[in-house]
Formats: sequence, structure tokens, C-alpha cells
Amino acid sequence: MALGTPLANAMMDDGMMERPYTWAWMAGLWIVLVVIAILVYHDAQKRGMNSLLWAILVLIPMFGFLALIIYLVVRETGQAQAATGKSAQTLLDERYARGEISRDEYLRMKADLNQAPK
Repeated sequence: MALGTPLANAMMDDGMMERPYTWAWMAGLWIVLVVIAILVYHDAQKRGMNSLLWAILVLIPMFGFLALIIYLVVRETGQAQAATGKSAQTLLDERYARGEISRDEYLRMKADLNQAPK
């Protein structure tokens, strides 16, 4: 088949000749999305959030970057008590030991914790 014929032109005019590395860009984009999804998965798992849901949302094409921004805004700032496994009394003791609160604050908060719930 000679170049310049309509059939040859139609076969070569699929855009790949103009952008020969389009597949590499697409593969690179998917690799970046998968890496981001893995990072989001581990971060959400550490924070006690639904890690699989957030990872899947980040992987959805054209929605993934928006989902990533939403995740970064709504994620919890610290680890939940269930994730750390520490009681309120232990956390209070640690804060006092680090000097974050004064003795008066410590004693007042400790008394509040020891009161029976109404």
C-alpha cells in the first residue's frame, strides 16, 4: 500500500503519529494515581477512617484529584482514641508529664474524669 492513498492516510491518522508517547503519559498518570491511592489508604487507615473507600475514590479518573482534595480537607487531624488504645486518664497523665498543662489544670481535669456520669 503506497503512502498517500486514502486508506494509508486513515490508518496513520489516529493521532499516535503526532503524539507517539501518549501511552507513556497515560501509564505515568496511572502510576502516580496508584501511588497516591496507596498513600491515602495508609494515612486513612492510621487515622481510623474508611481507607478502602478513600483509596478507590482517589483512583476514579477525572474525580481522583477532587477526591484527594476532599480527603485532605475532611481527614481527622489526630489519631482517634480507639486507634491509639489509650484512656483519657493516660492521655491526661502524658500531657501533664510533658508540661502541656499546669498542676491546677491537671487536678481539675482528673477530678472531672473521676466523677460518675449523670
